Amino acid sequence: MPEPPGRLRYSFIRYGLRLLIACYLRVRVEHARLLPEQQNFLVCFSHPNWVDPMLVVGYWPDQRWVYIFGPRERDMKVGLRNRVIRWGRIGVPFKPSAHDLLDTTRRALWVLDRYILAVAGEGRLSDRDGAIVALEEGPAYLALRAGVPIVPLAVIGTRWLRFGKRVTLRFGEPLSIEGRRADRATMTALTAELTAALEKLLEGVREEPPPGPFGRWLTDVFNERPWLDEGFQGTKPR
Repeated sequence: MPEPPGRLRYSFIRYGLRLLIACYLRVRVEHARLLPEQQNFLVCFSHPNWVDPMLVVGYWPDQRWVYIFGPRERDMKVGLRNRVIRWGRIGVPFKPSAHDLLDTTRRALWVLDRYILAVAGEGRLSDRDGAIVALEEGPAYLALRAGVPIVPLAVIGTRWLRFGKRVTLRFGEPLSIEGRRADRATMTALTAELTAALEKLLEGVREEPPPGPFGRWLTDVFNERPWLDEGFQGTKPR
């Protein structure tokens, strides 16, 4: 099971991320009053950019601990980014192989029994600020198994990272799972409700043109969007 980071380490990560991000972006948090009062619940956030999980942790609006579901990696000891995440102890990494599914679920449920777990429900990066790609059923499955509500969170403004740009974290009304069974039909219905909630939060969001060379580099330095590369021969994710 995940080893908690401890209050000192968690505070260092949280405020360190906030300070780092504030040097380049202006972040606004909207509708934090909608968050459930209970200690544990699941947050499903839209995911236009690699910086989104850092924003969620750094600008979380209260003192409750937030874990991030991910990243998707085979070995968390390889690469500087993975080693930093491993040191921070607030990630719930999972392997691409289905063989790790049971262990990953156990780790996620352990977190949801005690803390808040934030999940990028699309399963990959979206290509636009104002629209999501089809959600996976993982967030609904975990919430139903853990018996906790789901909070939709729209991350707005990170598709392109421009110096001084306004980025918004917009929370929506929690989706209750009270009285629902953890079966396939319920997961599908709950995922559809979550999709509608995120789309509502993104209504009116306008797409912006790419920034200059440095902004484009910073935007994509850790992003993986091979389907946007010229000459890509594979199948674009749904």
